[in-house]
Amino acid sequence: ISAGNGYRVANVFTEDHAALTGARKVVFKSKLKPEKSWNGNVNMEKKLIIGKDKLLNIDASTWYTYFTNKIIPDYLTNPNQIIYDNLAGYAVSQGVSLNLDLITSGGFGANIGATVMDVSQFDNGEKTRQLLTEQLSGVWKISYEMPRFKLLIDYTGNVYSPMKLPRLGSLDQRSANSPWYSLQNIKVTKTFKSFTLYGGVKNLLNFTPSSLSIARSFDPFDKQVQFDAN
Repeated sequence: ISAGNGYRVANVFTEDHAALTGARKVVFKSKLKPEKSWNGNVNMEKKLIIGKDKLLNIDASTWYTYFTNKIIPDYLTNPNQIIYDNLAGYAVSQGVSLNLDLITSGGFGANIGATVMDVSQFDNGEKTRQLLTEQLSGVWKISYEMPRFKLLIDYTGNVYSPMKLPRLGSLDQRSANSPWYSLQNIKVTKTFKSFTLYGGVKNLLNFTPSSLSIARSFDPFDKQVQFDAN
């Protein structure tokens, strides 16, 4: 069990690459103050011996972080700006995670983890889910080794639940949330006396973002847009 508080200075241009890669103008509404937070964490680890040749390691954690100040980019107030300001209310990051690691003497191994979290900010009693943060994510690695043939097969992947996405107002036809998506890979490694050869396939499900994920891709820097008084 651990608890504490801390602060740090936000480096918006190195941490938030959207500020440098799009057509939006970067606006600082006030002088940014250091981020400050109080946090608590509970972690439990348990090792189980199953039979004579299996070891299961269980690692579970839960955490709660309360931010008295946090620098969160505002993409929604003005679709042509990214606005940075100090937090008017407070923000919370909380969640739980579970990781299972199975090791056997027969060459089979598996590592599976999942995280459920809630990242939100509160202003005037209203809760807002932070953009670009998933509520559920999972990761896995399943491997099988055949010492007789000096072969190792790895199957790895991750999965993410929908994230809330920034939209350019009511005329934006894009979805307000990303879809569920998963990136999966398989790799085969063959070991010889003096070298190792490996090959595989990445992105087995052939996941690619929607062709509509970029608004106005024909005019990404809004040079053809005509603005009215509003």
